[in-house]
Amino acid sequence: MLNEVDVNVAAERLGLDRDFRVLRRLALKDEVALLKEPDDETSIGVIVDVETTGLDPAIDRVIELAVRRFRFDGAGRVVETERAWCWREDPGRSLDPEITRLTGITDADLVGRGINDAVAEALLCSAQVVIAHHAAFDRKFVEHRLTGAVGLAWCCSCQEVDWRGSGFDGRGLGWLCAQAGWFFDGHRAESDVDAVLTLLGVEMQDGRTALRELLDAAAETSILISAVGANFEVKDKLRRRGYRWSASERVWAKEVFSSCRYDEEAWLMEHVYAPQYRPRSFAPQLLERTSRERHS
Repeated sequence: MLNEVDVNVAAERLGLDRDFRVLRRLALKDEVALLKEPDDETSIGVIVDVETTGLDPAIDRVIELAVRRFRFDGAGRVVETERAWCWREDPGRSLDPEITRLTGITDADLVGRGINDAVAEALLCSAQVVIAHHAAFDRKFVEHRLTGAVGLAWCCSCQEVDWRGSGFDGRGLGWLCAQAGWFFDGHRAESDVDAVLTLLGVEMQDGRTALRELLDAAAETSILISAVGANFEVKDKLRRRGYRWSASERVWAKEVFSSCRYDEEAWLMEHVYAPQYRPRSFAPQLLERTSRERHS
């Protein structure tokens, strides 16, 4: 049986061969760890992930919440990590078998369990930024469950980092990690949080860390564009353009950063609001948002 030294030597040799790719298990210490000396003043971030009973925060429940706080410097380098926090909570009903298959969590794992609201809210509110890989999903569930943590600044490491521009293929968390050289046990909140934290340290094509790129993007204002009055006949065009149907608002909507606003408006005027498409409005509805409103 190979010892640890032999395994590392073998991995290094395989990594030098272009016909092989070596993946290492992603493992962060579950304790306070100083990773490097900061260049300047530091800020606090929190990474969050939830596992739930379904997709609708109005009717579904959080069954697992993971949080890890970290400190970063002005260059976007993670300089210190704290211990991971992870809670499970009994939703009061049996889990769908598909949820158990995806997460490995069973009804027996949740009996009598609950989230410590005071600790979870204190961790979230202590940070300058809250990060999730699918913030539009996680934020809704977190704010519905932890009402004391509403209105914080959120970033999305999936949507607000240009992974493709730095040579990555796709945006899935597991696949991004694999391309960066790691693997982990996916679809578990604690593992997903550690995966995001590790990815934030990746150096992008322009020399910034993924975290610095994320923070720079999140600092921009964005525009929620609602294609009010759009004719039913243009729905496929809107879908292909990246608009999503909001059943509650009964409108196709898309969020873009302010720098892309005028290109998007021009596209809408040509493909949705031109007279031949018989729109019921003259123009889209625009709502400016910052990271405190975005993804909510």
